[in-house]
Amino acid sequence: MCGVVGVIAPRSCPPIAAQENYHALLTLQHRGQDSSGILAFDYQQRQFHLHKGPGAVAQAFNQEKLEELQGGMAIGHTRYATVGDNHPRNLQPMVMGHPHGVGMVHNGNIVNYHMLTDQLREEEEQHFLSGSDLELLLNLWSVHYTSKKLEGGGDYLTYCQHAVSKIFETAIGAYSVIGLIANKGLFAFRDPNGIRPLVLGQKVNGEDSSYAVASESTALTFTGHKIIRSINPGELLFITLDGELHSFDLRPAASQDSHCMFEWVYFSSANSEVDECPIYDTRFRLGEALAAQTSELIKSGEIDPEVVIPIPDTSRTAAIALASKLNLPYREGLLKNRYSQRSFILPSQQDRERLINHKLSPIRSEIEGKSILLVDDSVVRGTTSKRILELLRHHGAKKIYVAVACPPIKHPCYYGIDFPLSSELIAANSTPKDVAEQIGADRVIFLTINELQNSLNSKGLCLACLNKKYPTSISASEQFTKQRIEDGR
Repeated sequence: MCGVVGVIAPRSCPPIAAQENYHALLTLQHRGQDSSGILAFDYQQRQFHLHKGPGAVAQAFNQEKLEELQGGMAIGHTRYATVGDNHPRNLQPMVMGHPHGVGMVHNGNIVNYHMLTDQLREEEEQHFLSGSDLELLLNLWSVHYTSKKLEGGGDYLTYCQHAVSKIFETAIGAYSVIGLIANKGLFAFRDPNGIRPLVLGQKVNGEDSSYAVASESTALTFTGHKIIRSINPGELLFITLDGELHSFDLRPAASQDSHCMFEWVYFSSANSEVDECPIYDTRFRLGEALAAQTSELIKSGEIDPEVVIPIPDTSRTAAIALASKLNLPYREGLLKNRYSQRSFILPSQQDRERLINHKLSPIRSEIEGKSILLVDDSVVRGTTSKRILELLRHHGAKKIYVAVACPPIKHPCYYGIDFPLSSELIAANSTPKDVAEQIGADRVIFLTINELQNSLNSKGLCLACLNKKYPTSISASEQFTKQRIEDGR
């Protein structure tokens, strides 16, 4: 999971696309903290400027670096590594000089990465310098763009359509891509199933319009762009240096909308919209649905909660809705250190567990002697949940019931979420009662899949981690998982 941004302004506007990119990336920091990078193209000098480095956005950049990134269009990336380790060669954006000069960023995973890289090595004599599937996408794009160009009879838009169509035919997985072509413009495309999000925005300054594309709407509203719409699954969008917007529907006929449910449950910012469905409203409905389920247990006397406490921050919205529906007091029993990272996007389980004591500070007066209904957005591995419950017990909690605003996660994800092994998932072969015993809860209540679907109001969802119904072939998943293990993720 990563955050991606692209900004393009007409030649008549100040060359500050990188600065807008930087501010947009700050709002997407929750999507990745391993590294950050920006690639800008200067219309006057006809030259790329690139800077990328490890850590959060504010760590990777200072004012001097930003001033060096002059240009009217720029793409940016904040990384949460799921393929390739954190070696500098794997950081984004990536750029190559042929054809024209092209740079890219992406969010997602290519499941058949190994098969396609082997194929390009053998058939095209391509050489790979990284372990990143973005480099694979760059090479696929370059090979097919060039082959169409050599045929003649078209222009760069024709060649670009051909390249992206070929990627859709061969690259299996989830990918939202933003790219720059030197002297031509900015393009964006989204995999045919639309697994990862991508949003288009516009900012009007007099007669000029600048455009921006990003993983989430919050990045665009922060930079003053008005949200136009989501990029459609299988769509190629191209914006020229003169501000002309071209859209091409390249979606293969067999594709179906399969938007990742985890974007709403956990990953996206609460003030974002994903595929025209607001995150905050969705999480509120998840809490209401969870309340209906919990209410039956309270009426039957199986649980007797006195107070509702969220695990900050993602579950707070659902907890507010649940407390209101159940007519129970809502309390902040755990305060989050605002400078800590999101535990889920840390590189190893050891790092995640170590963070808990630094991340959460219990308020003893809200915990001691209480029967707590603890609300979590999801339970994946369970080790973080276990540490939090131990913390609450240590501070005097009498009983702890855990209400989870997501169904049990039982199957691996190969599309950019960091759980590629069933053996890592606490609910994979366990009942809710087993999960409760393992994390030290008196009871665990999971949302049902039907309630999740009703709450999300989305036309098509990827629920593969819940029901094992993958939207793409996963025949290459064994090699994919092996690389993830070798990377130490």
